[in-house]
Amino acid sequence: MPGALPNAHYSGCVTIRLYDTSARQIRDFSPLTPGCVSIYLCGATVQAAPHIGHIRSGLNFDILRRWFTYRGYDVTFVRNVTDIDDKIITKAADQGRPWWSIGYENERAFNNGYDALGCLPPTVEPRATGHVTEMVEMMRGLIERSYAYEADGNVYFDVRSFPGYLQLSNQELDNLLQPSGEGETGKRDPRDFAMWKAAKPGEPSWETPWGRGRPGWHLECSAMAHKYLGSAFDIHGGGLDLIFPHHENEIAQAKAFGDDFASYWVHNAWVTMSGEKMSKSLGNSVLVSEMVKHWRPIVLRYYLGTPHYRSMIEYSEDALREAEAAFARIEGFMQRVCEMAGKTVEPAAEVPPAFAEAMDDDLGVPQALAIVHTTVRQGNSALTADDKESAVARLAEVRAMLGVLGLDPLDEQWADASAGRGDDLHGVVDSLVRLVLEQRQAARGRKDWAAADAIRDRLQHAGLAIEDTPSGPRWSLS
Repeated sequence: MPGALPNAHYSGCVTIRLYDTSARQIRDFSPLTPGCVSIYLCGATVQAAPHIGHIRSGLNFDILRRWFTYRGYDVTFVRNVTDIDDKIITKAADQGRPWWSIGYENERAFNNGYDALGCLPPTVEPRATGHVTEMVEMMRGLIERSYAYEADGNVYFDVRSFPGYLQLSNQELDNLLQPSGEGETGKRDPRDFAMWKAAKPGEPSWETPWGRGRPGWHLECSAMAHKYLGSAFDIHGGGLDLIFPHHENEIAQAKAFGDDFASYWVHNAWVTMSGEKMSKSLGNSVLVSEMVKHWRPIVLRYYLGTPHYRSMIEYSEDALREAEAAFARIEGFMQRVCEMAGKTVEPAAEVPPAFAEAMDDDLGVPQALAIVHTTVRQGNSALTADDKESAVARLAEVRAMLGVLGLDPLDEQWADASAGRGDDLHGVVDSLVRLVLEQRQAARGRKDWAAADAIRDRLQHAGLAIEDTPSGPRWSLS
């Protein structure tokens, strides 16, 4: 599988630590089954094409999954698709299209985005509409246990019946205001939430013992997690915005049904613009499909994946340019060593201990990345000293570290230059710069040093560094 990592031998002595939202602290990770990790990630709600904030969550958990795999765990990774909800239905009505065509179109856009940024495919990617049977079974069990009730064809969860409600978000029920949703009639308490919504004319619906209708958002994930991971699993993930009400309601449904549900709750922070969460409703989103036309996908992965997963990312083109320049320095080192070695250097079998220590500590990617850049500097020093053996050793370490992060440009997953127009633009720039460098070489050949220096200075002023090597001049971003 492209981008996959070798599965190190599981010894059981490795301690990975993660911030658990439910405990409000970093905890040692202890799997339910030794050597195995089960992860459920709330995936796309496919009412619109993804912006980079949507893809950040998938990317962060892709890195977490890769690290568990590197540490020798057998990972089961479930990422769902919510392909029916109020917004999808509203858009279908506005556009005069079937609801399923909107969902499918945007599901493909999400998968294209995940693929473009190098995310490994999930073990299973269930759609909500394919699991109505499991939802009906869960609702039946909750009604039998008096945690839920039917009213006017709707099925609601009685929040007062579940003592642990709101523990994840650390709220008090009496302080919670949750107005009744449109069409949600017959509630005993306005804060009760809908698990099933009675059918309305023209809307998609499924048959149940309580009449035709469609699922509520929260029920979908509880049922799918139970279906694919059983009554107990290790990690439930998602964005911070899902803690309430979505994850809080998932917990209530699943535990009232009799499941132990998730042992750890891991949440990633947002991508923001002008201090606000990136959101299509705010008109401040940056679509992945547009971004990959202007930026190399591997650079976007570096930009979105290298900050700590619990830190906000304030979007700006300046920050993206800084990420591009930083990654270009890594690539430049890798290219020079491979040219010197006369071959592609294979990754080291293990990452440096300092890198592993950083990753074990709540997925400390920024600290781990600092080790990558330190190793690159050491490798560049070895190149300057003409120490081929040390330079090759440092490159092997760099490839091992970048491989864990899904950022190794020599890996086959990044080999296809057609992954995005950003790569095509890089090729165009490369051709233009090489044309100018040929002019500089011609000036040097006729000993017109002033013209050669002027060309070099102009390129440097444009942000390019020129290096003269035995095999000819090479350019990189300065």
